[in-house]
Amino acid sequence: MKIAVLVSIGRHPVSGAARYSRNDAAALTMALSIAKERRASLDVLHAGDPSNPALQEYLALGASRVEVLDVEGDAIAALAARLQGYDLVVTGTRAEGAFDSGMLPYRLADALGIALVGSAVDVSVKEAGVEVRQFMPKGLRRRVQAALPALVAVHPMANAAPRYAYARLREGTVVPVVTRAPADAENLQWTVKPATAKPVRLAAAEKRSGHARMLSATTTESRGGSVVIEGSSVEKAQVILAYLREHQLVDY
Repeated sequence: MKIAVLVSIGRHPVSGAARYSRNDAAALTMALSIAKERRASLDVLHAGDPSNPALQEYLALGASRVEVLDVEGDAIAALAARLQGYDLVVTGTRAEGAFDSGMLPYRLADALGIALVGSAVDVSVKEAGVEVRQFMPKGLRRRVQAALPALVAVHPMANAAPRYAYARLREGTVVPVVTRAPADAENLQWTVKPATAKPVRLAAAEKRSGHARMLSATTTESRGGSVVIEGSSVEKAQVILAYLREHQLVDY
């Protein structure tokens, strides 16, 4: 069995200094446990700058070797070419930058043609495939199964406790690999530049009185809304658009 872990460069929330990503560190810890239990081979991959010193921190977290694909811009094509033949790919839900979209697991699973299981808090490999306990809102959890090969995106609140050991950092190695990924015609049509405007969160205006808001802080009550399970994606999108129009969050 072959397992791959994708890691990214994290960012300290106060100083902004580069460090390991806590989400990816949890993914690495879970993958190390699975590799030890199943006696599988484990590769740790990063797409980006191989000279970043933050990559060495993954060595201290248990990776014996970090392979860095030296690519610029979109790394989906390079990662998809490198990950051919792996049974399980584990990664964090998203990187820790201010404007990261969290779309890499979805795009990579689509490029590889394998199943994706997101928001994982527990991961185990069975004979039938991979079994994942997923994080859901309001403290709910659910178990899902997927056949291998599969890609698992680990939730930041995963049941994993990374252990940092400086001796392992000195023993491991960071290996840069030059890749020649095929050009993506769609990506060539895009222009990439730093984001300037911060995203604005859409929130409906609060119309209740102060007394009602204080009561809601101490009691559990229904805030309205609707749960749409049946129907096509177009019908579900229409429900969301109707809500945005009702609360004047969009003007079209």
